[in-house]
Amino acid sequence: MSTRFVTNAIFAVAAGFLVVASQAFSSSTTGWIAFGIAIGVLAVACLAQADASRGVVQRSLDGVVAVVSAWTIVASVVFHGAAVKWLSTGEALALVAFALAGLTYNEVRGEKAMRAAAGTSVGESLRAAA
Repeated sequence: MSTRFVTNAIFAVAAGFLVVASQAFSSSTTGWIAFGIAIGVLAVACLAQADASRGVVQRSLDGVVAVVSAWTIVASVVFHGAAVKWLSTGEALALVAFALAGLTYNEVRGEKAMRAAAGTSVGESLRAAA
């Protein structure tokens, strides 16, 4: 299992939990939950940069995830009330979107590698399937 898949799955699950928590709990609780999850996501994104095999696309996605996480840390402390609730929701949805983009990229990259090993192209596979 690749580190790309693992980290993107962690991002998706954590951010998905934050989406639900931001709508289920009070704004002060949401702020602290967002703060904790953002610190965890930022730490995983920074540690993932140590893996040289991640590639340019995944490293770029990790960078964007790190920026969104850093903003979430700041926003969860600075804002209060409905603002923190809705900012946390939006930030978590953005993290879910970037995690799904990373998972999709991981799948496409694996599929291309498998086709290259088998010596077939996408067009040949589609013609064979039809």
